[in-house]
Amino acid sequence: MPLTVQTGDFESIEEEWESLLPHCVTDNIFLTPSWQKLWWNRFADGADLMLTCVREDDNLVGIAPLTMRDGVVSFLGDTDLVDYHDMLVRRGSEDVFYEALCEYLFGLDWHTLDLRSLPEDSPSLARMSTLAESMGLTVDIQREDMAPVAVLPSTWDEYLSGLRKKDRHELRRKLRRLEGADSPRQYTCGTPETIESCMRDFFRLLRASRQDKDEFMTPAREEFFLDIARELSGKGQFRLYFLEVEGVRVASCICFDYADAFLLYNSGYDPEYSALSVGLLNKALCVKEAIEMKRASFDFLRGTERYKYNLGAKDKAVYKMVVRR
Repeated sequence: MPLTVQTGDFESIEEEWESLLPHCVTDNIFLTPSWQKLWWNRFADGADLMLTCVREDDNLVGIAPLTMRDGVVSFLGDTDLVDYHDMLVRRGSEDVFYEALCEYLFGLDWHTLDLRSLPEDSPSLARMSTLAESMGLTVDIQREDMAPVAVLPSTWDEYLSGLRKKDRHELRRKLRRLEGADSPRQYTCGTPETIESCMRDFFRLLRASRQDKDEFMTPAREEFFLDIARELSGKGQFRLYFLEVEGVRVASCICFDYADAFLLYNSGYDPEYSALSVGLLNKALCVKEAIEMKRASFDFLRGTERYKYNLGAKDKAVYKMVVRR
């Protein structure tokens, strides 16, 4: 069957892109056309867009969401805002897709193919490296980071029982202490109409929690967070949680509800309430809600902060693959 490889824009392939994602090995919120388009609109900064589609007859078998700048081809989205990248490939079409994509890409004028944040189960790691080496190119694959994930049981009690004894004891103790505080409650905040005002409190708590988070949240990133909040809250994929004590919002976090998983994107808390462990407990209560909503996993995303393991997560690696001519 005839194969075609061509580039497109977001508008021309967005509907097909959405339909393709559930059939791919790597399917997460960062690879949706909504996320990728919002990032591109904010941070493209003169780069060339390379949304490369491979079709068999007229059927879309895969998309390579790429960009090129100064001879370097990379995924859309920097690692400061995107936890996972990958090619989007329909299951069962990997041979067709990667052979056609690599033949096309390797015929272009670039010196480095810099592919970051590939999940450990990505078919791109083995298939693209094999094809690149067969064409005499140099391939370097290194572990880039860890992204701890907790597999969720069917009940909260089962979840607690699955924690290490010390972690289970500490979590229960901290929850009891919180329950003894003045009117503690956790809730979600924000509709597409009100999300911006809720996000202002999120930014306040994020900045207050750590100096590096304060420095991370530049005006440009803040605007991107607002873009994501508006767009994904309208799709039911954005959940902004607050933990309140004494009528005051003391902790907050953003979770994405996507593809049978919760993904914890970022968080913050008021250090004045650290004695109540409000940052940790807000996240633990998000895990509890994910269990109650019958989600299969809770993805803490990139980074090896200790609390992730205290809440039962296990490491999954992400890799970077660099191909040079």
